[in-house]
Amino acid sequence: MPGKSLTHIAASGEAHMVDVGGKAETERTAIAEGMVTMLPATLEIILAGDARKGDVLGAARIAGIMAAKKAHELIPLCHPLLLTKVHVDIEPDRSLPGLRVTALARVTGKTGVEMEALTAASVACLTVYDMAKAIDRGMVISGIRLIEKTGGKSGDFRAAEA
Repeated sequence: MPGKSLTHIAASGEAHMVDVGGKAETERTAIAEGMVTMLPATLEIILAGDARKGDVLGAARIAGIMAAKKAHELIPLCHPLLLTKVHVDIEPDRSLPGLRVTALARVTGKTGVEMEALTAASVACLTVYDMAKAIDRGMVISGIRLIEKTGGKSGDFRAAEA
């Protein structure tokens, strides 16, 4: 985008955390997605609850929620947020074949929650891989992206259909 500048880089080139102290507190929501493509047999084992490590979908949901709460610890210059909601949904998609992960993060605050939603989706996908890798090491994690964000000074965003 011409005319846009990086907010975390000073004129002299050093990185810094943006001062959001003067911004208004507004409700902000972000939705991110990702997918894990796998063999059809792997998907069936996961859906049947027969993976050796246990409930793949349940563990991945919890991991995604936990990850959203720790995004500021993982991503340099990311503000710690008092999240008001994190929801991770994992749906089978036999056309992949695999799983589609959708993560929603919400906050009433001075900065957005895009990184929290993206972190939740990413870690949920990684957890699926970890829990099912004994069955299928060829799984592929892909499509991690921001789908939508609302609130804040920059306005709303909706990604084009993939």
